[in-house]
Amino acid sequence: MESKVGTMERRLSGEKALEQGQGVVRLAPAWVPRSFCRPGRRIKLHPDDYYALGLERGGIDERWFASTTKAENGPATPHDEGLSYVLADEAGTEKVLLRDLVEDFKAEVIGESLWKKYARWPMFSKFFDNLGPLPHHIHHRAQHAKNVGLEGKPEMYFFPSQVNAYPGEFAFTFFGLNPGTTREELRQVLVNFTKGDNKLLNISRAYRLTLDTGWDVPPGVLHAPGSLCTYEPQFASDVYAMFQSVLLHDHAVPPSLLWKNCPENRVGDFDYLVELLDWELNVDPLFERNRFMAPKPTGDAGEMGRAGYLQEWICYKCAEASAQRLTVMPGKSVTIRDAAAYGFILLEGHGQFGVWDIETPTLIRYGQLTNDEFFVTEAAARKGIKVVNRSKTQSLVMLKHFAENPDLIL
Repeated sequence: MESKVGTMERRLSGEKALEQGQGVVRLAPAWVPRSFCRPGRRIKLHPDDYYALGLERGGIDERWFASTTKAENGPATPHDEGLSYVLADEAGTEKVLLRDLVEDFKAEVIGESLWKKYARWPMFSKFFDNLGPLPHHIHHRAQHAKNVGLEGKPEMYFFPSQVNAYPGEFAFTFFGLNPGTTREELRQVLVNFTKGDNKLLNISRAYRLTLDTGWDVPPGVLHAPGSLCTYEPQFASDVYAMFQSVLLHDHAVPPSLLWKNCPENRVGDFDYLVELLDWELNVDPLFERNRFMAPKPTGDAGEMGRAGYLQEWICYKCAEASAQRLTVMPGKSVTIRDAAAYGFILLEGHGQFGVWDIETPTLIRYGQLTNDEFFVTEAAARKGIKVVNRSKTQSLVMLKHFAENPDLIL
């Protein structure tokens, strides 16, 4: 338990960070390994550092943004893995967890509405960067996640062209199940999990992934993410279960992941696994029409263009988390106002965001600080932030991730 002195010190550091950034705080990169994944090497981490945490932990293939959620990576997981740190000085010697900043300053950081409803920052985003496809898996709905003390997890995908010069091994994602699939057919596939390839993909369908578009993935929907580097805004939870036993190139999934986040008294109960699915969403014959997301301007595109910028909704079919892409043209500046707190990651270019110099790094060493990720308090977002593109030739592009946003129209 943190001492009163420690609590006071972190509060002073948080206050310093908020004041120096005028409500915009700088975040340190939060890298996350996965033992069952292979790094796609597109998230700008130095080539020597993808296994910086040790071979037993696996390769680093995720970077988490604006995260107050600890990564669930087994008993060897450090206490702060996946958590974002707020930097209170240039060198990063004085820092405080974003989770603690929110706890200490509450509505001052995330706004009255979010604080009253959640008493925490209830989302995070990430770059997911895997060389090949992931197993067909599911994130639990609220009623099932609650059985193991967790929360349900809606998430969304967007595939930025800036981090996808190479598409990886399989740029297709399986979503849901073929229309007409029965619960008994799925149950039998799960029973066959330990017999080799359980052929789950035989009763599902793949969709080719298109750069600079996205997908909505509600909890309870099976999905096997493809190999594009993916930006993923999501509710603050790390709950899942893997339903596919053997992947492309014969990569096997341990049975323990089939029963991950399953109550102890239901382990071995295949009917329970079937219950995890939102069945109608999984067999929806119009799945692509209902879940696919192409960017759409947040306002009048012509008016924004004349002002030298374009802001678009890129993830917008989920109330709990959403995202925008902001593009500022070369040599232009614009003041952006938002109705809610948000984090952002800079994808391209360099310039200024409020009082901060911002820049897109080419290569990042593990543990190195950057100037590409920030968090904006609700008060600062509502007041407005001046964004300046200092390049005469290159656009400045950032992705902004929100929790509940009053400006979002579902």
